Amino acid sequence: MEPNLNYIKKLAAGDRSFEEKFIQILKKEFPLEEAEYIHNISEKNLDEAALNVHKLKHKFSILGLEEDYELAVKHEEALQEGNTVWEKDFIRTLVKVEDFIKTIQV
Repeated sequence: MEPNLNYIKKLAAGDRSFEEKFIQILKKEFPLEEAEYIHNISEKNLDEAALNVHKLKHKFSILGLEEDYELAVKHEEALQEGNTVWEKDFIRTLVKVEDFIKTIQV
């Protein structure tokens, strides 16, 4: 499934200003949270990386990525257990979201 803005548009209910602000926050927060996750995973700070995944997974849901949200749940739990088995799949999701966010015009 590809990312979309359906949830944000539904939440905004036609309020273009709200929609733009929501998207601006997403565009600002996601790269910071993604960079923090990448730093923590590369430094093997798995507990911190799990916290990063917890924040990021909600953005997946907002962008209509339910399967990626479920992956993030599994990845978060695995990280809490010291396991990075889902890391490569999670990185693919991050790239997908990053690419999508870059295309959003506000």
